[in-house]
Amino acid sequence: MAVNCLIIVDVQRDFCPGGALPAAGGNAIVPVINGLMDRFDYIVASKDWHPAQTVHFEKWPVHCVRGSEGAKFHKQLNVEKINEVVLKGTGNTDDGYSAFEGTNVDLSSWLRKNKVTDVYVCGIATEYCVMATASDAMKNGFRTTVITDAIAAVEAHPGDTEKALNTMKESGLHMVSRKQI
Repeated sequence: MAVNCLIIVDVQRDFCPGGALPAAGGNAIVPVINGLMDRFDYIVASKDWHPAQTVHFEKWPVHCVRGSEGAKFHKQLNVEKINEVVLKGTGNTDDGYSAFEGTNVDLSSWLRKNKVTDVYVCGIATEYCVMATASDAMKNGFRTTVITDAIAAVEAHPGDTEKALNTMKESGLHMVSRKQI
């Protein structure tokens, strides 16, 4: 019997419009994600949880500093339905793109302990943390699907989103809209 888990990647204030590193569609995906939650056996959400000083900020604007307003989940995200929160990017030298790089939870072990077979990934940013999390889920042996209308991209460089979507498809990740679940 299949057991599924929705992994919500980094739907945090700093990644939404008005935040330090916004994804243009960050606000728009929140109601989509909230509407999906009842379809899953488990829900895990990741958070960037950076220290104030990290090499990560040599590549990116300062964002999601642990304990800051920007690191909090989006105000409209239904956090009451989340079973586990994975903190990532917590060290001074790590980027922490994938939720499987969490420092407070070994996500692969958590999923196996809960007998999860199928992982569905949504959230922010398509071309970085979503892609890394989905790729790692597949590498860890989970049937992995990206929900295409529940992701938003930072699009640091023109074409990044399209390139990421193609890379994910070519790697064998399933890509579906919420209506196909």
